[in-house]
Amino acid sequence: MIREIPHFVGGKRVPTTGGRVADVFEPSTGAVQARVPLATADEVRAVIANAEAAQPAWAATNPQKRARVLLRFLELIQGEMDDLARLLASEHGKTVDDAKGDIQRGLEVIEFCVGAPHLLKGEYSSGAGAGIDVYSMRQPLGVVAGITPFNFPAMIPLWKAGPAIAAGNAFVLKPSERDPSVPVRLAELFIEAGLPAGIFNVVHGDKVAVDTILEDPRVQAVGFVGSTPIAEYIYKTAAANGMRAQCFGGAKNHLIVMPDADLDQVADALIGAGYGSAGERCMAISVAVPVGEETADALAAKLAERVRDLRVGPSLDGDVDYGPLVTRAAVERVEGYIQQGVDEGATLLADGRGLVVDGYENGFYLGPTLFDHVTTDMAIYREEIFGPVLVIARAHDYEEALRMASEHEFGNGVGIFTRDGDAARDFAARVNVGMVGVNVPIPVPIAYFTFGGWKNSGFGDLNQHGADGFRFYTKTKTVTSRWPSGIREGASFVIPTMH
Repeated sequence: MIREIPHFVGGKRVPTTGGRVADVFEPSTGAVQARVPLATADEVRAVIANAEAAQPAWAATNPQKRARVLLRFLELIQGEMDDLARLLASEHGKTVDDAKGDIQRGLEVIEFCVGAPHLLKGEYSSGAGAGIDVYSMRQPLGVVAGITPFNFPAMIPLWKAGPAIAAGNAFVLKPSERDPSVPVRLAELFIEAGLPAGIFNVVHGDKVAVDTILEDPRVQAVGFVGSTPIAEYIYKTAAANGMRAQCFGGAKNHLIVMPDADLDQVADALIGAGYGSAGERCMAISVAVPVGEETADALAAKLAERVRDLRVGPSLDGDVDYGPLVTRAAVERVEGYIQQGVDEGATLLADGRGLVVDGYENGFYLGPTLFDHVTTDMAIYREEIFGPVLVIARAHDYEEALRMASEHEFGNGVGIFTRDGDAARDFAARVNVGMVGVNVPIPVPIAYFTFGGWKNSGFGDLNQHGADGFRFYTKTKTVTSRWPSGIREGASFVIPTMH
């Protein structure tokens, strides 16, 4: 039986009235398992109105009480971890263990947001001038929105919602229509935890929903994660409408391999970072950059050997390394890149096309693919593939490797593997990329630091989670206070100074 996935508005599930729907597949089998509504503009505006009505009372709730709701949410979601992970895996295609990691990384941001009473404190200066005190306070923006991608249907919604809600805003989530069930369940768990109705709403949709959010003057800020063209579109549209925006786009993350690195450690790191979640991660390592021909030859041999041993299968099979891609269209797109790499002259060491999994012949599977001798002018080097494809782009020396990562149009994440502390320190200081790993293949910062890429990987002044999350979802009000002493000084026509 095909499920119907509703919107979640005002604390309850709400069926669509618009009539348009999209199929939600089970990637492991290729079958349609659910249908999700695509909201009309009027439906989206009604959700925003609901959030606007609920927000003032939530903003007036003291931060400690708001934090207690987050604490209760953490307890509830831990109790449902297994069921949530299986639901997530069944719609996305990632393995259950990987789905648990998806949820856990979101929960770590919620844990950080429990510190809202401290994070929302302003500053105070007593006696800034004669009889004058100056203090600041952080206040919520009002109604804010998040537009989130399919590849992390729990983590990124929680990255957006956590600081927004903790700061006293009402949050409207437009998740991906490819795997929308987990976001709805997250909203329900927030209600069970004591969050007032209307503070976390989920509305499903496509470009109609996105544009309605961006054009509504009641929405004060929007956060987005997805492809670079859409990130840039959302950023520019939001800015043109006077709306705050933090928009994160594509990536092409390099891993620099120095000649002194432990190549077995490097190969294991690349296999996990390149092929985990079928490569459908914005922080996946998709370019290995060995320095020197000897390093490159040895690394290529080790990677080719490990790729042959990777196990690909249904997401609920606990013995597989990674599962299917999210849709058939995604498989076809990645296969097109593989053919383009062959046509452009790269050396194909492992070809994942045509993989058939016994018993799951209609699933969206693609085997691990490995290219060598990739050059910087090839499409498989320049563009984000978002699939289980790892390329080796050789560098003659350290400076060339540094330039490759720094000059690429994307600047999300980068790593270096080396035993040389001087090289690592120099690389971290000079590379033109937003997040750097030193002997760490996926440099996703922990929740109390911020996450954000540079160049065409990020648009906006503030990053996700950490202190920046609270800065983004609040506005600062500064108060200069003086209590009369009873002595009249007469009118002054010069700008006030504190002397």
